[in-house]
Amino acid sequence: MTITPRQTPTRRLVVVVRADPVICGHSGEARNLAEAALHRGFTDVRIVTWPVERLEAAGLPLKPLDSVLPYSAGITVERPGPVGDYKVPDGRYLAGLTGRLVELFTDGVPTVCLSLYLSPHTTAVTDAVRVARSTGLPVEVATIAEAVGSDVTNVVRSCVEDGRFGAAAHVLSGYLASDLCVAVSRYTRDLVVACAQEIDDRHGTFFAEQCAERVQVSYPAIDTSAYTGLDPAVTRDVLAGRGLDDRPYVLFLSRLAAAKGVDDLIDGFALSTRAAGARLVVAGRGPAEADLRARAAASGAADRIVFLDDVDDATKPHLMAGSAAFVLPSKPRPEFVETFGIALAEAMLSGGGPVITTDTGGIGEAVGPHATIVPTHSPVAVAHALDEALSLDAPARRARADAARTYASQFDRAAVLDAMLARLVASPTAPRWVTEQRPVRA
Repeated sequence: MTITPRQTPTRRLVVVVRADPVICGHSGEARNLAEAALHRGFTDVRIVTWPVERLEAAGLPLKPLDSVLPYSAGITVERPGPVGDYKVPDGRYLAGLTGRLVELFTDGVPTVCLSLYLSPHTTAVTDAVRVARSTGLPVEVATIAEAVGSDVTNVVRSCVEDGRFGAAAHVLSGYLASDLCVAVSRYTRDLVVACAQEIDDRHGTFFAEQCAERVQVSYPAIDTSAYTGLDPAVTRDVLAGRGLDDRPYVLFLSRLAAAKGVDDLIDGFALSTRAAGARLVVAGRGPAEADLRARAAASGAADRIVFLDDVDDATKPHLMAGSAAFVLPSKPRPEFVETFGIALAEAMLSGGGPVITTDTGGIGEAVGPHATIVPTHSPVAVAHALDEALSLDAPARRARADAARTYASQFDRAAVLDAMLARLVASPTAPRWVTEQRPVRA
């Protein structure tokens, strides 16, 4: 159904995030929550994010702009420009984003604001709420802050390790100033509490108790219909267009970074006996791409390894559905730990081949008992898992796929948004208007 926003919005959702074209599961989560909000009584939905040139300058892996699917009517993507000149380096962009939030919070429209990534998005929202209320203008805003992986592994934990108390306190206090605090997995929640406890132990603060009491788990939102309603004929055409219709293929599809374990996958694929007649498709972009291409070229399976750096949102589900196995052998690194594994849940929804992964971070919550778990840093274990997966007969493969899809359906975007809004309504700090304007199913 098509939803057209009313001339005067009556209920707004603002999502603050690193949005498309960033290659990141939480960029997709923001899109999914925005789309779901159109069917839950929100008459104005906005994603407030960064200018594309700023994302490029940061070195983030980006999709080609022409490959990004359009948003539905009723969703506006805003990329506020910088404020000030070159004398205020990165702060110019943060000032632009925060200033735009102040404008949205003071225009009279009741607003739920969701920030994904505590730093800098939740801190920007917290600052914007404070400024908006200082204006004396009517402010009806309720805030939800979602902690994701790099919030802890790349920000809070590094603050703890470096003894940067002030920076850690800044992030955690902004988080706790929100009306609802959530984390993308139990693993992430527990890590937030553990890091907060370290800060408390060193400095006599009391962040951990507050985090333990207030932070709830909200798994990432996925558009399950994009993976469960695929036309087999379209899938065949997509695979044929990529030259992948002549033999089975093993798929990796995620960001190309050291923590994703693609090096172990390449080595394990070369060792696998059953994979001798198959291809390995490595789809994605990222900082490790050049090293991984070189590793593949030097392997014994060089002629059977294909890299794809142009997979768009429409193609991804078909690649997953057509795969003989989906492998993400993620491993913990100082800069990153897999705190959920959105791509794994998407692969399970697609109905493709068995999922092979590691029990790292929050991955176990994403896959439940429906994946083959291998040790980290073990190409030999990857090879054995591939041998098993590629040996399955059709009925066994179908049974595994059906069970995996049923498990992953819990991450449907509408269900995730409904649960999040219900928790917001129950929050003791939520404004009265939130409890009076409950979600409406469209």
